[in-house]
Amino acid sequence: MDKPILKDSMKLFEPLGKIKSRSMFGGFGLFADDTMFALVVNNQLHIRADKNTTSQFEQQGFEPYVYKKRGFPVVTKYFALPEDLWQTQERIIELAKASLNCAKEEKQIQSSAKPTRLKDLPNLRLATERMLKKAGIDTVESLYESGSVNAYKAIKESHSSSVSLELLWALEGAINGTHWSVIPQQRRDELISSIN
Repeated sequence: MDKPILKDSMKLFEPLGKIKSRSMFGGFGLFADDTMFALVVNNQLHIRADKNTTSQFEQQGFEPYVYKKRGFPVVTKYFALPEDLWQTQERIIELAKASLNCAKEEKQIQSSAKPTRLKDLPNLRLATERMLKKAGIDTVESLYESGSVNAYKAIKESHSSSVSLELLWALEGAINGTHWSVIPQQRRDELISSIN
């Protein structure tokens, strides 16, 4: 089935970055360099709105896209652009550029938000969170303050079963925000000598 609006939109937005489409919300999400900023659904282009542009779009009579999830309507942040706006494609690009910038900012804020639970840190799972809590370390802050060596020792003392060295690497990685496998051998040797 031919989808001219999707093709036209993708071509129009080429100056914004590498444009891709992916099936979403019963239509196609448009992405510029992995950030979604528009939606093509029901053969209509929708642009993502933020707090500021939502009221502007509503005043101009733009309608948000609504889809049903488990029988309930879900109102999206994507507003349908009227057909006559295609006469002034510069305006569409202007709106899309603003939308893309807001979407990127939102993405940045979400990725820099600190985890509030231990299990949300890199390398840690619910089981590790339980082990840490049993050892008296029940917040992300208290883990940071303890450090990997003290946290590891506390877990060892509070658990009857043996605790592997992998847990030490996992804790070190969690504190530094990295995967345990990238901890350099020199740092691993330092950690081992600290626990003995």
